[in-house]
Amino acid sequence: MPINDLVAAQNTTGAPLVRTEPIQERSAARIDALLDAAAEVVDEIGFDRLTTAMVAERAGASIGTVYRYFPDRIVLLQALRDRALLRYRHSVVAAIHAESPAHWWNAVECAIDAFVAMFRTEPGFRIIRFTDAERSGLPGEEEPEQTVSFASQFAAILSEEYGLPAGEDLAFRLEIVVEIMDGLINRAFLDDPMGDPRFIEEARVVAREYLERRYDPKS
Repeated sequence: MPINDLVAAQNTTGAPLVRTEPIQERSAARIDALLDAAAEVVDEIGFDRLTTAMVAERAGASIGTVYRYFPDRIVLLQALRDRALLRYRHSVVAAIHAESPAHWWNAVECAIDAFVAMFRTEPGFRIIRFTDAERSGLPGEEEPEQTVSFASQFAAILSEEYGLPAGEDLAFRLEIVVEIMDGLINRAFLDDPMGDPRFIEEARVVAREYLERRYDPKS
């Protein structure tokens, strides 16, 4: 699986979610501005209290503009979640291209570093939990169509690029790592906007030791 395919499973910002299609450049800019406003509000009060009126006020837009693109708050939160996940996947791809990791663990580290960076730089990311978004959706959503998870796609990359044994076991073990990272990194940012380095480092150690018990650390 080519590394760039890691972003192929998700479309551009909220494209399948908004009312107005096709999305022109000006419309895309408006959508980004509304999502930026929503992310700021979510960071301040959490997603469960977010309203479309709050987003309109923060963005300096009319409520009609919000409803033009997002028929309700759930669709708005879906779009915010999807944009954050897409940005994360893009950052993983960019890191792997930039660093050209020679070892499978270094590729995993690229994904971990990108995850930590998203918590530090992407408003709203720490509120909309990564594993919840990958598994299903937000409260009140209908059950989504089956999609290929990040863990499964990353497993294909580690198999094809670094020779780890392909199959469901690798994907499952990477899913375990995603759960570990999500829990510990969320804890790292609970009280510290830059992340408690103790939790971040321990998350790396736990993930590496877990994977190296099953895959040759020298491969």
